[in-house]
Amino acid sequence: MPTLILVRHGRSTANTAGLLAGWTPGVALDERGAAQAAALPGRLADLPLAEVVASPLQRCQETLAPLLAARPELRLHSDDRIGECHYGDWSGRKLAELSDEPLMEVVQQHPSAAAFPGGESMRAMQTRAAEAVREWNARVERDHGPDAVYLMCSHGDIIKSLVADAIGLHLDLFQRISVEPCSVTVIRYTRLRPFLVRLGDTGDFGSLAPRAEPSGSDAAVGGDGGAP
Repeated sequence: MPTLILVRHGRSTANTAGLLAGWTPGVALDERGAAQAAALPGRLADLPLAEVVASPLQRCQETLAPLLAARPELRLHSDDRIGECHYGDWSGRKLAELSDEPLMEVVQQHPSAAAFPGGESMRAMQTRAAEAVREWNARVERDHGPDAVYLMCSHGDIIKSLVADAIGLHLDLFQRISVEPCSVTVIRYTRLRPFLVRLGDTGDFGSLAPRAEPSGSDAAVGGDGGAP
């Protein structure tokens, strides 16, 4: 079965503003995110990509633009099922403000029971994303063979949920996983089990340096904003 390259979109204007973007329109890459996207073709140069799939949201499409320009033979497929979680009434709000919401404790400690008002549950988010991957695995294997490699560009919570699905980790523990902007996560699928080959690889250790403000123990809903 194929190997899946999961790329989180580059750093966005919502990341730098501390907003939970969700499906809010017009969220683009910021200057650092654009630089991360520009570096992506070089980072993936040795990979013979069979297909490229992306969330329809602008920040993912922009992340892949340099890669597609460098490889004109590739065609971009958009798939709503790997789009960001539908955060409903939380979309567009400040993460600092949301930290006081009673639901946030559920999102952090018991995400399989978390459902966003006016949006979807985290359980439904994981299910749709995992179904998309399984369908694309079958399609890629059918069209390109069992050893093919393909890429999906998606969002922090989506990628974390797919990692949890691949390694048999309950969704209630997926907040222990971290994937930074424009990081690369690799899952190799086989007939009997998936293998997590890379997790959140940015090639940049700068984000591991101590920060002026400690990040605390809560996971960043929607995904960490990366190094400042």
